[in-house]
Amino acid sequence: MITRIRFTTFFFAPLALCAVFSAPLQAEELVVYTARNEQLIKPLFDAYTKETGVKITFVTDKEGALMQRLKSEGRNTPADMLITVDAGNLWQAAQEGLLKPVKSEVVEKNIPAHLRDPNNQWFGLSVRARTLFYNTQKLKPADLKGYEDLADPKWKGRLCLRTSKKVYNQSLVAMMIAEHGAVKAEQIVRGWVDNLATQPFPDDTKMMEAVAAGQCDVGIANTYYYGRLMEKSPKLPLGIFWANQEGSGVHVNISGAGVTKFAKHEKEAVKLLEWLSSGKAQNLFADVNLEFPANPQIKPDATVAAWGTFKGNSINVVKAGELQVEAVKLMDRAGYK
Repeated sequence: MITRIRFTTFFFAPLALCAVFSAPLQAEELVVYTARNEQLIKPLFDAYTKETGVKITFVTDKEGALMQRLKSEGRNTPADMLITVDAGNLWQAAQEGLLKPVKSEVVEKNIPAHLRDPNNQWFGLSVRARTLFYNTQKLKPADLKGYEDLADPKWKGRLCLRTSKKVYNQSLVAMMIAEHGAVKAEQIVRGWVDNLATQPFPDDTKMMEAVAAGQCDVGIANTYYYGRLMEKSPKLPLGIFWANQEGSGVHVNISGAGVTKFAKHEKEAVKLLEWLSSGKAQNLFADVNLEFPANPQIKPDATVAAWGTFKGNSINVVKAGELQVEAVKLMDRAGYK
């Protein structure tokens, strides 16, 4: 609706248009492009509006469509902020010149360095851990170690995975390249492929359901899918195991945000980013999707906390983007479909 009003002004009132572009837009309003579903993000925006009086208009779509929209709109975009999932997507937005660096002591204090862009163009706001899930009737925690161990022949015919086409697995492999180098990472992925019990699944939920049904013994998934599944079917024989605790730690990724390059309300967008990184907002941002707060000072939701604590991998998640193309090629060579 906002965009339509501005376009109407463009065609029928050129003098008014000059006035619009010669003065900043009203700071009582922000426009956000978000790849997070409305039910996950609207409670946050409603809370911010109630607290500050700033109205937030948001557009939801897939991250690719939103980035293409930002590119097409250029400096005429109404968007002040982009919110999306996975560091790989945020890295791509920065690479394509869609975001601008933000200087904020508040955000830098609240969000650890490895969960934000080194150039401060985007910041993680919630953490999703991608770890191991196992059939509790077939395995014990002592039987498990981490991602690399799942390439061992002892897991032949016992492993389930989600498709390599999903960015979550691409980011996992990218981070493995960052940690181990491409040669060893490819050996690990080839081992996974050799150990598959069946073809990769289209999503994490179906993969975990296969583990619980005994089709395989163990698989890799994001924790919030586990939370959703167990809320629906709490008696499933499905356990969570924090991978690589004796080594580099669990692979973590983020959902996060950045201020758009041509934001009309840059200062207000930074204030929203600061609010999202602290206190009440961190709980809201993480809890609605059963994720972990990116701010380490904020406690997770009780359901999430019940899964236990873990050591996360501290390699900067920017590597998920920088090495994503290499990861996709590696998985293709390894036969990971």
